[in-house]
This record gives sequence, structure tokens and C-alpha cells, in this order.
Amino acid sequence: MDGNRRWAKNRFLPAALGHAAGAKQVREIVKACAELGVPYLSLFAFSTENWKRPEEEVSSLMGLFISYLQKEVDSMNDHGVCLKVVGDTRRFAPVLQDLIAKAVRETASNSRITLTICANYGGRWDMVQAVKAWQQAHPEQSLQSLTEEGLSAFLSTDNAPEVDLLIRTGGESRVSNFMLWQAAYAEMFFTDDLWPDFSKKQLLQAVEWFTGRDRRFGSSASL
Repeated sequence: MDGNRRWAKNRFLPAALGHAAGAKQVREIVKACAELGVPYLSLFAFSTENWKRPEEEVSSLMGLFISYLQKEVDSMNDHGVCLKVVGDTRRFAPVLQDLIAKAVRETASNSRITLTICANYGGRWDMVQAVKAWQQAHPEQSLQSLTEEGLSAFLSTDNAPEVDLLIRTGGESRVSNFMLWQAAYAEMFFTDDLWPDFSKKQLLQAVEWFTGRDRRFGSSASL
């Protein structure tokens, strides 16, 4: 969800208001995906690299995350949204960790759409922690016996299928350490729209583009 700061800069506003506008857009996109019948939606909210940003901006992002969890749980339940949060959340303040646990618990029985928020997440971190978790679960086995299927079961997104469509807003054409394993065969849609401007209309354009793709998964002929 790239472009919040540039959206604010273009309007001579502080970065915090750009992030607030981006957070507001999350609700519209989650609702639109649910209406389209999309069963899984993952949003990259805060990367492991985002700690390098100015302290004031990081604090603002943490505050928005807290506010979102406090205000949106009832709405998620009303719309059948099952919330998952993946990433190393141990670095967050205790109040935020408690709110995450509470929101995940209170939406666990919903089944219309699974919303995964990636917070303090990185694709490389995910693979490293998966290897460590596999080793801990199989202390008697050598890493030589580790398979792709075996590792997949220990990724933080083990509850979801692999990524079909990866959308990046903001005019950048890179994945920036997001779900590197899970997006191995994802179709990638890059748009110049900044995240606060990415509405249901733009989402439908991305989905239409995706449905026209010839997905071969490494084969030489169409499936």
C-alpha cells in the first residue's frame, strides 16, 4: 500500500495525515474484495525496514494501527472478516500486542474473507523464521531432509494459499521484500495510483487485468 506520504506531500500535509487517509481506504478495499468473492486479502502495513523511518512517523503508524483495531472489529464481524496478523509482533508495545490478540480472537469464526495484516513483516524474515520453526519441530532431522512443502507449513501465512495477484500502488515496480516465497508465481500489477487514491474502481481494473492473464506456472503451454 505505497504512496501515503507522497499523497500527503502533494497536498502540503504532514505524512501522518497521508497514513490516516491510507488507513481509511483499507475499509473500502476490504469491503470491495468481500463483495467480489475474494477469499483472501493480505495488506503490507508495516515492514521490518519501516523502523528506519523518523520516530515521529513510526509512532503515528503505531497509533493508527491501535485506532484501527479498536474501531474496526465490530465492522469486521458485521462483514464476515476473519483477521490474521503476521510478522514479528513482539517488538510492538504491549497494548498493541494485546489489541492484536483480541481482534484476531474476536473475528476468528468469520469466514467470508480472511484479511491478513502484515506488520513488522518481511519476506526474508518469514523464510528464516520458518526454517527455525521447522528445525525446532524436527530436532532429530537434518536440514538435508527439509522440503519446499515442509517449509511452507511453517511460514507465517500457512493458513492461506499462495498469492495469485500482487498489487503495488504508488508507481514503484518492485515487491520490496513482501511474501517472497508465497508470491513465486503471482501475477504482479503495478499502478501509479497512490494508495489513498486506490479505490474500488482501480481494484476492479486490476482484477480484470488478472483474469486476462495466461497463467502457466512454469509450463510451456496454457493450462
